[in-house]
Amino acid sequence: MTSGLSYLGYHRSAPGGETFTAKTAATGENLPGLFQSASSADVDAAARLAAAAFPSYRDLDGKSRAAFLNQIAANIEELGQTLTDRAMAETGLPEPRIKGETARTCGQLRLFAGMVAEGSWVDARIDEADPARAPLPKPDTRSMLRPVGPVVVFGAANFPLAYSTAGGDTASALAAGCPVIVKAHPGHPGTAGLVAEAIVKAAKSCGLAEGVFSMLYDAGHAVGSRLVSHPCVQAVGFTGSRTGGTALMKLASERPQPIPVYAEMSSVNPVFLLPGALAERAEALATGLAASVTMGVGQFCTSPGLVIVDVASDPEAFAQLLGEKLGAIVPGTMLNSGIRKNYEEKRARLAAHAGVKEILPPAKAAPACGPPALYQTTAFNVLADPLLTEEVFGPCALIVSANGPAEMAGLARALEGQLTATVHAAASDLETQRSLLGILETRAGRVLCAGFPTGLEVNQSIVHGGPFPATSDGRSTSVGGAAIFRFTRQVCWQDTPDALLPPALQSGNPLEIRRTLNGNPAKR
Repeated sequence: MTSGLSYLGYHRSAPGGETFTAKTAATGENLPGLFQSASSADVDAAARLAAAAFPSYRDLDGKSRAAFLNQIAANIEELGQTLTDRAMAETGLPEPRIKGETARTCGQLRLFAGMVAEGSWVDARIDEADPARAPLPKPDTRSMLRPVGPVVVFGAANFPLAYSTAGGDTASALAAGCPVIVKAHPGHPGTAGLVAEAIVKAAKSCGLAEGVFSMLYDAGHAVGSRLVSHPCVQAVGFTGSRTGGTALMKLASERPQPIPVYAEMSSVNPVFLLPGALAERAEALATGLAASVTMGVGQFCTSPGLVIVDVASDPEAFAQLLGEKLGAIVPGTMLNSGIRKNYEEKRARLAAHAGVKEILPPAKAAPACGPPALYQTTAFNVLADPLLTEEVFGPCALIVSANGPAEMAGLARALEGQLTATVHAAASDLETQRSLLGILETRAGRVLCAGFPTGLEVNQSIVHGGPFPATSDGRSTSVGGAAIFRFTRQVCWQDTPDALLPPALQSGNPLEIRRTLNGNPAKR
């Protein structure tokens, strides 16, 4: 962890590059370890190793790939308190959160291990030949999903484990059969190093080709740019800011061979509180909303930043109630000074807007902490100035008063793409709720009718994506079983001898997986 050298397959980079240190989130003091930014030669070496490892890893059977993923999970768990302590120091996140995130990371790896061991995820389709068909004979065609090649994954600032070195992007890419190169986040390099070692150990113990996994350090952006531009790289996974995501999309699109960037970027996760729901349970809604807005010091990608209330429900009274709930929550330490500075600037710009009223001014707090804040405006102002719906990354929310269902619907239509959208309703709100859900389905990847959007169940049906700018490609998810499909493409074999086909497409179905045969579901 503290040697500070990048992982190039099974080897470490040569010393001599520009160095940086990790800081404690709470005090800004240096932590043990001097980390070295990877050189352009390191980038090239990692990319070429990944390309060389791809053919054998692509053709590795599902059970062996599953064993690799399971071994990574076991190795991460063996790190125990060492990993927890380092992640806490680098991020300021509390111990229960780090341990919960560790469990989620290992759970994701095991979810994909189960999928690839069973094998049906490859969507094997077979249409058998019919030489007697007139006027033309029918050829034999067989298709399935195949991995795209080496994938670059960017570690996320706000999730040092679940969205970083062995997080969802890495797990889904490795499950699909793609070698992975991680660009470690400079905010938690020690955490990244511990997890990278766990992955390298797993790859070695499973006898995999060197280059199936590499991890590069960098204090800035040069390494990430070089990786995305490298001709051996075939896809990118990113969780971070809209500015960072769109910059990577531009780089990827300007390559001689453009590649997909799956970027999760920006979302205010609107919450619509309908009159019947507020009449029934205003206190509970305020309590739950305050907890969601401040969860993780508001540094979740699903934190609700926009709360829409009908004027018939007395939004002033609810704003005061929510303000009281938020004001009672002790400010927590933010991930780093850069995120804290951005939070202060965005919050101050919101407070200075002529159409915005301050409900809860930020309390005095320690320099590293992010105090909750609450503001109020009208749907008219939001529709006139879309900047009011920009994400404020931190424990801040804006209550929007809407003049009836029609204005609520207009506001929903005007929203940019979101990761989530929530509608709380009672039986008396059914028609308004139905109308809003129809609109919000086009604006968000996950629509909630109960609870709040923070907290994400990792399973086969979950969707963590949404139309731009929530993500770069609203047809995909970065969490759950379906995330594996991002790093694959369909390949068809025509009139190919059985012995030359992948096992999933061979006539005897040696893997015993579910397949589509001549247009019908079949297992044989």
